[in-house]
Amino acid sequence: MTAGHILIADDDAAIRTVLSQALTRAGYEVRVTGTSSTLWRWVQAGEGDLIITDVVMPDENTFDLLPRIKKLRPELPIIVMSAQNTFMTAIKASEGGAYDYLPKPFDLKELVSIVNRAMSEPRANSSKDPEELEGMPLVGRSSAMQEIYRTLARLMQTDLTVMVTGESGTGKELVARALHDYGKRARGPFVAINMAAIPRDLIESELFGHEKGAFTGANARSAGRFEQAEGGTLFLDEIGDMPMEAQTRLLRVLQQGEYTTVGGRTPIKTNVRIVAATNKDLRILIQQGLFREDLFFRLNVVPIRLPPLRERTEDVPDLVRHFFKLVASEGLPLKHMDGPALERMKRYRWPGNIRELENLIRRLAALYPQELINEQLVETELGFEQSVQNVRTVGAPSTASASTSSSSSTSAESDDQTLSLAVEAHMTALFRQYGDQLPPPGLYHRVLREIEYPLISAALAATRGNQIKAAELLGLNRNTLRNKVRDLDVRLMRSPR
Repeated sequence: MTAGHILIADDDAAIRTVLSQALTRAGYEVRVTGTSSTLWRWVQAGEGDLIITDVVMPDENTFDLLPRIKKLRPELPIIVMSAQNTFMTAIKASEGGAYDYLPKPFDLKELVSIVNRAMSEPRANSSKDPEELEGMPLVGRSSAMQEIYRTLARLMQTDLTVMVTGESGTGKELVARALHDYGKRARGPFVAINMAAIPRDLIESELFGHEKGAFTGANARSAGRFEQAEGGTLFLDEIGDMPMEAQTRLLRVLQQGEYTTVGGRTPIKTNVRIVAATNKDLRILIQQGLFREDLFFRLNVVPIRLPPLRERTEDVPDLVRHFFKLVASEGLPLKHMDGPALERMKRYRWPGNIRELENLIRRLAALYPQELINEQLVETELGFEQSVQNVRTVGAPSTASASTSSSSSTSAESDDQTLSLAVEAHMTALFRQYGDQLPPPGLYHRVLREIEYPLISAALAATRGNQIKAAELLGLNRNTLRNKVRDLDVRLMRSPR
């Protein structure tokens, strides 16, 4: 007696043969076809207990066929395969009602395991017509990204709390936004708060709001981020920087689904999905007594680790094309990168991850006239990046350099000279690229923006988001810094976290 009847649709005869043999050995009765029309005829006839189908078929795209199958037989599990391994493919499969999505190539044992699980589960009506999806919130076809896409697709229609971990610049906020924008809370607000960018004594007020007179300067009632995110998603970035007092209040929200404002007494029910993110190891913070273990377990319901760019360098060409198109949509010239230049990009370590790559692409688009970016230009820019990183390394405090004030002063002067030389070398190379011509007008402001952004970001990070201290550190008026931060906010929102 067979374990069930499986329908396989793929235009590749070799794949049909391999899948048929593997599933027949597993005890299933298998029927294969190379067209969507035949598959649809079988479904109409009531055949099959499960479908395995490729996306791109010669006569019809599977995503066009899925709604008809789910309408006619909503209980029928469908496993979608695709060599078009993008985030949107996984989402379309999920929204089309697919049981699971497998990027090609895949492990046969994994496929058989998924089939076994699907066949053993009770049938349920989970149909949902797919909508046309625009944009590409996450980019990459590497195996590491494929696993993330599959995880996100399974989470879209849930309210499970998610913890996103990864180095700075890997795209943590993009993951949170994707969970919101393509999930069941998409019509609600998406509210983000960065714990490291807010003074510690104001975090509770920012999160939960405050009543009039709750503290000095509280001249009116103020809504917190929980209230602002009602019915939507609250993204808690850099959760490892949350002070203990706020952690206790957050734990109560997660446990009881309610909170009180600062200075308030009436509990307020809340309906938000929590997505947290950190670039720190929270387990180490727990050992140090800086993070509550019970809160960690409440937040870490579904952990998602974003790999650093150096672990998925095969995604660099796709990212380069994506960011060139992005900056072109913002008014800069559309550029392309040749093969040797892309190979050089793939060999680079990318300590700043995707954010560093995006900033590099913006410089290449803004500062160079060539439509085709070659390896020499990339080498010039990566050499500049390395010089800046060396400056940061040299400028890091050490026991030897901190032994006397005179040696610290000498080190600082050396750092300034190194940075000055790096910028000078970069600009010399830039002018050399134009030959007898001059760069387009506005060079001063273009270069200044590229330097100002990381400088202000570093100052705010060093002062834990305290704009008064950051302004003092930079030698700026506080209002001037506030205006600059406001101007940079648009870029910060577009950059991956």
